[in-house]
Parts: sequence; structure tokens; C-alpha cells
Amino acid sequence: MRSGAPQKHAMITDRRAFIVANTRLQAPPHAPELVLHLADEITPIWKLTEEALAEIGLPPPFWAFAWAGGQALARYVLDNSAVVAGRRVVDFASGSGIVAIAAKRAGAASVLAADIDGYCGAAVALNAAANGVAVEFTDADLLDAPPPSDADVILAGDICYEKPLAERVMVWLTAARAAGATVLIGDPGRTYFPKTGLIKLAEYQVATTRELEDFEVKKTSVWTLP
Repeated sequence: MRSGAPQKHAMITDRRAFIVANTRLQAPPHAPELVLHLADEITPIWKLTEEALAEIGLPPPFWAFAWAGGQALARYVLDNSAVVAGRRVVDFASGSGIVAIAAKRAGAASVLAADIDGYCGAAVALNAAANGVAVEFTDADLLDAPPPSDADVILAGDICYEKPLAERVMVWLTAARAAGATVLIGDPGRTYFPKTGLIKLAEYQVATTRELEDFEVKKTSVWTLP
């Protein structure tokens, strides 16, 4: 455990150093082959309020947690490596990079992690290095353009927690599928996840925490667009 509290009265100038100081390297429960810089009850960032986060210029640190949808999608990719092996992969809304890293570990030819939160770039770089893989990163909003034409596989975990975003992402993913990409989605039953038009590939019981979710174990599924 690293000692010290996060700086609450100064803007963050070194994102990588901030992440290292305020998280700890640990294995996500459903993908224990991997290690990630994550927050938990004994790390400084866990206790920060929204006001404290705003004071130091930090957006909500979604990159500091291994969300259930991402864990399930990472598990599926690791167990079904043929889905990504030798292929060009995009991990949409990458967060910590757990899915991107799993894809690279499963043999993807290349992996682009995409997230509009610039802190995710530092988190993905740190986590990829900790797992001995190379993952590219972009903070461009991929939804502002058609799906990348060179993507063979698009992975998306936990994307349906807000209605407008969920609707926009599903239109974009449907376009990616129509263009020939394989689309896999990890979702733990979020309110705005579409109930029709998808095929369930796998279902997992993913350990989480009541601090993040409504249950300590979330039934989480991996879906594909037909």
C-alpha cells in the first residue's frame, strides 16, 4: 500500500504518477491472468468526493475500476482467442484497458483502445506495460465519425449506463457490423441495454463491490450483433 493522500489543492500535472500513487496493482476477479492499477477501499482515490475530484481537475475516474461488463468481455476474449487472434481490434470506451489488454494477450494483431477521457491514456499505458503488451490509445470520440474501416473486431464493455449514449453507441456498432466487423458487447444488465436484436454468447457471475454496483456478484453477459 502506498502512503499519502492525493493532492486536493493542486491540479494534476503528471497523470501517470497520479494513477500509480492513488491505485494499487491487482488482479481483477474475473480475469486473474491480468493485473491492473485499480482503486479499492484502501487506496487514496477511493475516498474522493465529486467535489474533491473537481477541485484537482479529475473527471470521474472510471479507469480506476474493473467494471463487470469489461471483466466479462475480457474473460470471453481470453477463453475464445480465435475471435481476435491475428485481427485488428478496437476497444471502445476502454477505461482501464482491461478488454484491450485481454485482446492483445489473446493474440490480436493490433489493438486500439479508445476513450474520450485523457486519463485513460495514462491508465491504459501503465496497465498494458504491467501485462507486457503493447496497446495503442486515442482520446478521439469515435462516435463523431463512421466506424474505422480497418477494424476487424470492435469490443465494447459497459456502454449502456446512460440512455442517449447507449442509443448513439448502438447505432454506431450496428454500422460497424454492417461494414463487416465482428462486434462484441459486455453488459451486466444496464437499464438502457437493448433487449432485442442481439445474440448472447456467454453469461458469467462477476464479483464486484456494493460500492460500485447494486450486487456483490453481477450476472453479466457477452453479446454479439448478428
